[in-house]
Amino acid sequence: MTDAHGLTLTTVNIGAADPGALAHFYQCLLGGEIAAEEPDDVFLRGEQQMMIHLEILVDDLERAGAHATACGAVIAHHQPQDDVRVYLDPAGHPFCLWIET
Repeated sequence: MTDAHGLTLTTVNIGAADPGALAHFYQCLLGGEIAAEEPDDVFLRGEQQMMIHLEILVDDLERAGAHATACGAVIAHHQPQDDVRVYLDPAGHPFCLWIET
């Protein structure tokens, strides 16, 4: 997916002490194939199954929520905590705005 600024997300990197073990875990859990494996890097390719859940620290929940909705987010029905607001992006993926208490 390329945005209006010419940016395209191509890879998600997950840091781990043992990248091979973590990649093999996700391969077992989600399927896919190990495309390349080196001591410090492993590339797992597969069907899109995982969803990223972003948690975004904000200074002001109301102001940040207004910005999120202006960008196209909608507030989720379920709100688990007073210091967190769960929103859905336009594709329905949840993300959280939160403040430190």
